[in-house]
Amino acid sequence: MESSLTHIPLHASALPGSEGTLYVVATPIGNLGDLTLRAIEVLRKVDLIAAEDTRTSRPLLDHFGIMAPLISLHQHNEREKAQLLIRKLQEGHSVALISDAGTPAISDPGARVVDEVLNAGGKVVPIPGVSAVTTLLSVAGMTCPQFYFHGFLPAKKGERQRQIQSLGNLDAVVVFYEAPHRILATLTVLAQEWGGARRVTLGRELTKRFETLHRSTLEEAVLWVQADPNQQRGEFVLAIEPAPVVVQAATALEPSQERWLAVLLTRLPVKEAVQLMGEATGLPRNQLYAEALRLKGP
Repeated sequence: MESSLTHIPLHASALPGSEGTLYVVATPIGNLGDLTLRAIEVLRKVDLIAAEDTRTSRPLLDHFGIMAPLISLHQHNEREKAQLLIRKLQEGHSVALISDAGTPAISDPGARVVDEVLNAGGKVVPIPGVSAVTTLLSVAGMTCPQFYFHGFLPAKKGERQRQIQSLGNLDAVVVFYEAPHRILATLTVLAQEWGGARRVTLGRELTKRFETLHRSTLEEAVLWVQADPNQQRGEFVLAIEPAPVVVQAATALEPSQERWLAVLLTRLPVKEAVQLMGEATGLPRNQLYAEALRLKGP
């Protein structure tokens, strides 16, 4: 819900009571024009900027004439640098926290710093802007009002498949980030586990020169990525529609299928029994899980 807007001059709103404040500043995910006026003003006035990768951030800052000194803050040194920033804040310095692209702490470093600054009694101010999650959702055309942001899936195949299986029945749009070298494998597993008919919107290189938006079923998305090597380059965001509602009366197991499932459950855990039954019959996992839980009883 949006509140009514109040105009406050930039010179008054950018750094109110700036001493000892940590500003969490969203930066563009591609198009430099997406850096807000308020973010520019804040970054020009702070004493220090903590950046995920100074080599990535310096060209952005130079473009806007921002000369504040930079220090690196990434996932491997976040705890150590948090203590440095707390000391700077306690000395009365103003500090901005930025990531390579988008909003800090959203599948990027920053959450630990914010947590430790707050625990130390420091002041933290958000300077909102671009996030790849909301950028894609705004053009996905998915009417479900709930979404679940998962971030990146694990690199290891087995753990990635287990996490995908665990999310398959959520009554919400599910949003993933994915790297180019794993996009085809991830879409393939999603289609296998969630069904090829589920609708997905892919955003590739959002706001950049080769931005691509593709809306299709998961099965069609696999073929689309396979057919064009260019669609396996760049960073991806995926938004996938909620699981379909299963109507129990229309999906009852046949008596022989129920007996086989009951036999499997006497020898195997529910998950393995359902997997074997699904492979043998082609029945939906949602239906088989529900029936397995019923057969197991309380």
